[in-house]
Amino acid sequence: MSQLLQRGKALLSWTTCRIRYSTPQVEILDWKTKKQLCYLDKVEPNATIREIRLMFHKLYPRWYPARQSIKLDPKGKSLRDEEILQHLPVGTTATLYFKDLGPQIGWTTVFLIEYTGPLFIYFLFYFRMPFVYGLDERFTSSPHPVVNTLKCFCLAVSSLACICHSFHYIKRLIETVFVHRFSHGTMPLRNIVKEHSLMLSVWLWHRAAVEMQTPCFLDVCKNCLYYWGFAAWLAYYINHPLYTPPSYGKKQINFAVIMFLLCEAGNFSIHVALSDLRRNGSKTRKIPYPTKNPFTWLFFFVSCPNYTYEWGCSPCFASFR
Repeated sequence: MSQLLQRGKALLSWTTCRIRYSTPQVEILDWKTKKQLCYLDKVEPNATIREIRLMFHKLYPRWYPARQSIKLDPKGKSLRDEEILQHLPVGTTATLYFKDLGPQIGWTTVFLIEYTGPLFIYFLFYFRMPFVYGLDERFTSSPHPVVNTLKCFCLAVSSLACICHSFHYIKRLIETVFVHRFSHGTMPLRNIVKEHSLMLSVWLWHRAAVEMQTPCFLDVCKNCLYYWGFAAWLAYYINHPLYTPPSYGKKQINFAVIMFLLCEAGNFSIHVALSDLRRNGSKTRKIPYPTKNPFTWLFFFVSCPNYTYEWGCSPCFASFR
C-alpha cells in the first residue's frame, strides 16, 4: 500500500513538473530599445493576445489595451486580439514586442468630428459672413429688375444646395451612430489634432497663399482634407455673390435633386446591408449579396456599391452650378 502511495506521489510530481514545463512564459520587450518591460510566467497556452494585453495593462495602467501594439517582430504587424498564444510560432518562452500607439479616440467620435465640420463650414459661406467674401455692394446689387429676378433664382438654388449638403452629412452622422460597425475601436488621438491643423492650413492657404509655409502644410494629416476642405471649396463657389445659375435652369436643378436623392437612398441601403453582415458584434468578413431592396441589386455588378452611389452624388451636386 505504501509503495502505491509513493508511486502515486511520484506520478503527481512528474505531472506537475510537466505542466509547469509546458506552461508558456511571455517576455515583453520595448520594440525600439529591446528593454524588458515585464515577464509573465503564469500564462495559459490557450491565452489570447487580448488576455496578454490585459495582463500587461495591470502592470502598466497607463498603457490600456487599445493603446498597445503587440508584435512578434519589432518591425512586423500587430497581433490580433483573437490570436491564441500556442498557435503562434514561439517556444516555451514567447518574446513579444510592445509599441505605444499613444492616446486613443473612438472611431465613432472620429467620424462625428469629420462629418460635423462640413455642416458648420458650409453655413459660414451660405450666410456669407463678411470675412469670407468681403465684396463691395456695387458688385452684388443692381437696380434692374431682370438682374434682381436672376439674383432671387440664384439664392433659391444656393438654398437648395445647402439643404442637400446638410442632408448628406446629417445622414452620415445618423449612420455613424446607428448603422456603422467598426472593426477597430480606436485610432490615435494625435491624428485628430493633425486633422484640425490641416483644416486651418487649407483655409490659410486659400486666403493667404503667399504667407503659407510649405513644411507646415505638409506636416498635417489627411482625414479632414477631403471632408472639411472640400466642403469649404464647394460652399465658396456655390454661395458666391457673383454665382451664376446653371446652364439649363430649373430642368437641370430638378434632375440633379432627383438623382441626388436616389443616390443618397442607395448609399444608405448599402450601408444597412453591410451592417447586417456583422450583427451581435461579429468581426467575421462575409460576402454581401443583393436583397429584396432594389438599391442593393448593384451588388450584381460591383463589389462596393456604396462608393458607386457616393460617386453619383458628386456630379448631381455639381449640377447646381
